[in-house]
Amino acid sequence: MFLNTIGARDGSRPEKKRVGRGIGSTLGKTCGRGHKGQKARAGGFHKVGFEGGQMPLQRRLPKVGFRSAKKRFVAEVTLTQISKVGGGVIGLAELKEAGLVPTEAKRVKIIATGSVGGVVTVRGVGVTQGARTAIEAAGGKVES
Repeated sequence: MFLNTIGARDGSRPEKKRVGRGIGSTLGKTCGRGHKGQKARAGGFHKVGFEGGQMPLQRRLPKVGFRSAKKRFVAEVTLTQISKVGGGVIGLAELKEAGLVPTEAKRVKIIATGSVGGVVTVRGVGVTQGARTAIEAAGGKVES
């Protein structure tokens, strides 16, 4: 068997309609287009969604917001939530283990809401400027 010998299986592709071949073919004279009118003419079709001058459906309906595709991979954690993880080093893996961040999250940012419970070291997680000062004021440190 060679690639040049392979063809479509019998019956998988319908035969092309041969229009305008006489009365007996059922596609003679008007060729299945009926009598007169826009659709009977050559090039007599209009754009998709056209409703004969009526305001089309896609323009009648209101626009609806935007959903970010990145949203499920980015998460936020507050300072109060960090204190629930416990002391030591806090990274992406520790936040996932504690259940504060969804498992599919790839990036996390700590925001300055609440207060830090104790001394913590934050590693490999984004931190806002306010959260950084709060962590450092509590005796912890932020590593990139």
